[in-house]
Amino acid sequence: MPLQFSTSFPAVDHYMMNGFDTVRGMSSRFATTICACLLARQTELGIGGHFAEIGTFEGRFFIAMALALSGDEKALGIDTFDWPNATLLERFTAHCERFGVADAQLVVHKGRSEALSPGDVGSLLGGPVRMWHVDGEHSRTALQRDLDLARSTLHPDGLIVVDDMLHPEYPLLVVALHEWLERHRDMRVVCVIDREDIVAASKFVLCRTQSVCHYEEDLMSRFERFHYVMGSEWERYFCVVLTPEPRLAPVD
Repeated sequence: MPLQFSTSFPAVDHYMMNGFDTVRGMSSRFATTICACLLARQTELGIGGHFAEIGTFEGRFFIAMALALSGDEKALGIDTFDWPNATLLERFTAHCERFGVADAQLVVHKGRSEALSPGDVGSLLGGPVRMWHVDGEHSRTALQRDLDLARSTLHPDGLIVVDDMLHPEYPLLVVALHEWLERHRDMRVVCVIDREDIVAASKFVLCRTQSVCHYEEDLMSRFERFHYVMGSEWERYFCVVLTPEPRLAPVD
C-alpha cells in the first residue's frame, strides 16, 4: 500500500489518490505531497507567485503543484519534450487536462532551460516564482545554470526544490549544489526530503536564509511522524530531514 497523507487541497488529494500512479514519472508520492503542503504554507503566509518546473516529463509532480496554486497563479513547464519520443508534449498536456489544470493556468516552454533568461521567465509568467522544481539535465554545469535561473526569478520568500540529490546514478550533483551554495551564501537548504526508493530519489528544498523561519518549524510540526530528529548537517547549520520511516540506529 503506497504511503498516503493529505494536503489542504481537495484537488491535490484526489489526484494523489486516483491519478498520481497513472502519470509516468520518478517523483515520489512522499515528496510530492510535502511540496504541495509547502505551497499551502506559502498561501497561509500570503506568499504569492507562480510555480515553474524544469524537466516536466509527463507531469506527475507538475500536476500536483499546479492544483495547489491560487487564483490567477500560473504553472510553467519547461522541457524539450523530445524524450523518449515526440509525443511527450501531447501526453503532458492531456494529463494536465484530465486532472483539471486550467488552460489559463498552464504555460509551456518547449526547449532547453539554458535558452531562457530571467526576463523570458518574467514575460511568460508576469511575476516572480514562489516555487521552482529543478529536474533538468543532470550535469554539474546544467544544474548550476538552472539554479541561477531559479534564484534570479524567485520570490524573496520562495523555494527551490532540487531533484535527484544523493542519487547513486548522479553522485556529483550534490557537489555542484554545494559549490553553488558556497557562491550564494544568501541561500541554504531548509529541508532534505528522503527517497522512497532508487527511482524516487531525494529532493533538497532551498530558500533564502531570511526565509527559513517561515518553513522550518512548520515542517517539523506538520510532518512530525516523518521527522528525523538528528537533522542534516551543513557545517554552518542543520536542516530538517523528512523521511518515510524515521529511525535511529540502535546504539548499545
